[in-house]
Amino acid sequence: MTTIANTTIHDLLDFIDASPSPWHVVETSAERLSNLGFKVLYESEAWQLENGGRYFVTRGGSSIIAFTIGHNPLPTSGFNMIGAHTDSPGLRLKPHAAFSSDGLIRIGVEVYGGPILATFADRDLSIAGRVNVRSAQGFETRLIKFEKPVLRLPNLAIHMNREVNDKGLKFNKQTELPLLFGESADGVEADTQFLEKIANLLKVNVKDIINFDLNVFDTQKGVIWGANQEFIANSQLDNLASCHAALSALLANKKPKNTAICALFDHEEVGSESATGASGSFLADIVDRITLHLNKEEKLRALAHSFFISADMAHAFHPNHASSYEPCHHVHINKGPVIKMNANQRYATDSESAARFIRLCEQAGVPYQQYAHRSDLGCGSTIGPIVASRLGVSSVDVGSPMWAMHSIRESAGVLDHAYMIKVLTSYYS
Repeated sequence: MTTIANTTIHDLLDFIDASPSPWHVVETSAERLSNLGFKVLYESEAWQLENGGRYFVTRGGSSIIAFTIGHNPLPTSGFNMIGAHTDSPGLRLKPHAAFSSDGLIRIGVEVYGGPILATFADRDLSIAGRVNVRSAQGFETRLIKFEKPVLRLPNLAIHMNREVNDKGLKFNKQTELPLLFGESADGVEADTQFLEKIANLLKVNVKDIINFDLNVFDTQKGVIWGANQEFIANSQLDNLASCHAALSALLANKKPKNTAICALFDHEEVGSESATGASGSFLADIVDRITLHLNKEEKLRALAHSFFISADMAHAFHPNHASSYEPCHHVHINKGPVIKMNANQRYATDSESAARFIRLCEQAGVPYQQYAHRSDLGCGSTIGPIVASRLGVSSVDVGSPMWAMHSIRESAGVLDHAYMIKVLTSYYS
C-alpha cells in the first residue's frame, strides 16, 4: 500500500465515522469546504459570483452542492460535474419510536431503502440524525449522535430457530425489527424516557423537543484489513466513499479552468423523488444561478459542452457466489474504477461517455474495468439517468468495486479509492 493510498484511506474512514447520517455528511463536507476557503451561499439570498470563486450551498440539511467558477467561458467549456449520494440503506426511527414491552423499552423503526437486514443483528448500534428544538425564533435544528451503543437487535437462539442456517435469517419488518433500548422505569412512559436521553445530550428540556429525523448506525469504526492490509471495511461505503472521492477531487482543484460542480444528493436509496434528491430541482437551480449572466442560447451551449460523472459503488466479483455474476464482466477489488453499463438505462453510460471516462483514466494513469449485470437479475440504478434526463447532458456511471453492498458492514479496496480520487481530480483540473 502506497503512502498516498494509506493517507487517503485513513481520511476516508475518518470521513465516514464522522458522518453517521445524511445530515452529518453535509456538516462534515461543509466543514472541509469552509476550511479550504469555500464560501457558503444561501438559496434565499442574492448571489455575487466571481471568476475563480469557490462556493457551496446546502438544501434540507442533507444535500450539498459545491462549485468553483472557472476562467474558461461557460458557453464553450461547459460544466465539469460529479454527483454522488449522502444516504445509505438502513433503519429509521418512527415519529413515536419508544414503547414498553415486558419491562423493556423498544424502539420502532422503518426500513429505509434496501438494507441486508440480517447484518443489523447482534451489532453495537446507536442513533444519529437531527432534532428540531423550540427556540425564540420558532425552532432550530440540532444534529445529534450517541457515541456509545444504545440499541441492539439480538438474534433468536438457534434452539428456537433450528432452520436459520438452512433458510437464512429473516425478520418481520413490523414485529421483529424493534430494537432494544433499555429497561423500562416504573410509572414513566417509554417515550418520555427515550426523549430524556436526547434532551440530556442536547442540553435542552424534553418539552422543547418538537420532532426528529433519526437513523440507526453501527458504532464500530472503519478498519483496514487483509493479509497485506489491502482492504477496508465500514458502514456506508455505498455511497460515502464516492462522496469523499468527489469532494477530495474538488478540493484539490486549486486553479479551476472549467466551472466544476460536486453535487451530493439525499434520497437516492429510495428513488431520489424529493426536494433534496437528484430528481428535484437542486442541481438545475444551481446551474441556473451560475448562468444568470448568460442568455438562453449561451446556457444551452454550456450544457451541450458539459459532462456528468455519476459516482456510485459497483459490485465486485465474489468467488463464493460466482453464479450471481455475468461471466464476461467480473470486476475485481483494487483493479481500478468500474464503468457501469445497462442497455435499459439503469445506468446513464453509453459508448461515447464510457470512451470519455476511459480516456480520463488513461491520461491519469489509472486502470479501469467494465461491468454489466446478469441479464436474469434485476439491476439497481443510480442518480446518473436522472441527472442526464433532467439536464440533457452526456453522463457516465462509474464506481469503486465493493463486496456486501447494503450490508451494515461493507468492504472495498484501498487502492481503488486512491485510483478514483486520482481520475476525478484529473477530470476537474
